[in-house]
Formats: sequence, C-alpha cells, structure tokens
Amino acid sequence: MSGYLAWNEATARAVIDENRAAPGALLPILHALQETFGYVDRAAEPLIADALNLSRADVHGVVTFYADFRTAPPAAHELKLCRAEACQSMGGDRLADTARRRLGIGFGEATPDGRVRLEPVYCLGLCSVAPSAMLDGRIVGRLDDRKLEALLAEVER
Repeated sequence: MSGYLAWNEATARAVIDENRAAPGALLPILHALQETFGYVDRAAEPLIADALNLSRADVHGVVTFYADFRTAPPAAHELKLCRAEACQSMGGDRLADTARRRLGIGFGEATPDGRVRLEPVYCLGLCSVAPSAMLDGRIVGRLDDRKLEALLAEVER
C-alpha cells in the first residue's frame, strides 16, 4: 500500500482547507487525509476541529466510529477474515486461530515489520461459500487450510 505521502502538518492543513467547504465537510476531510497519507493521524484531529469549529472529541469520535478509517500507517497487505456466524460455523474460528498464530498478531494489529495487518470483518456476503477472507481487496471463498496457507505465503513474500 505504497504511494502515500509521509505525514506532515503543512500538507494536512492544505487538505483540510481544500475540503472544508464541502457539504458535511468532516467526512470528506477524513477521506481526503486518508487518501493522502494512508491513515488519519491523531495530530490532524485538532487541526480539523479548529477548521470546522468542532470539539476534538467530536472529530475523534467520528474517526474511531468508522472502521474504514485507519489511525496508523497501513501495512503492505491487509488480510480480512470473516467473523460472522456462517463462517464461524464452517471452521472460521479455527482458521482465524491459525492465522493469528502464524502471523504472531491479533485482530486489529499489524506485524512489527508492517508486512500484514489482520482485520476481522463481519460479513463478506459469501455465506454460501463460507468461510471467507479478503486479501488486499481480493475475495477468497471456501477458505480451508490449504488456501489460508497460500494467502499467508503470499503476504510473506
């Protein structure tokens, strides 16, 4: 997930200024910051609050409410495992345990080298081919030990 700028306040202020007149400006600003830096840095929250005359708590609440906003730089790969009931009933819990153990991280964490982030997702809409996963936006249904190993090998390259 390269192609993002390194966080800096001057660029953040420019992004905020470009989007502050948009209707419902908070979400457009947050999306624009994430598109620019790959995440929404905590240091941007007071800048946004000042620009929009909001409290810092209001801004922080929106950033942390929406699961698609990252608050840390993205990993090179993102592996999402479905945690919904259909996937759990078809062996998803065991596969999740395997992934956590192999990567040495829990859900919502990235490997120390920034290679992969493991995320729970609560339905990929693939109940008929459960369990399922998504690697870097690519859907994988009928996840089993062999397919999980292939996904893990892919992110280890």
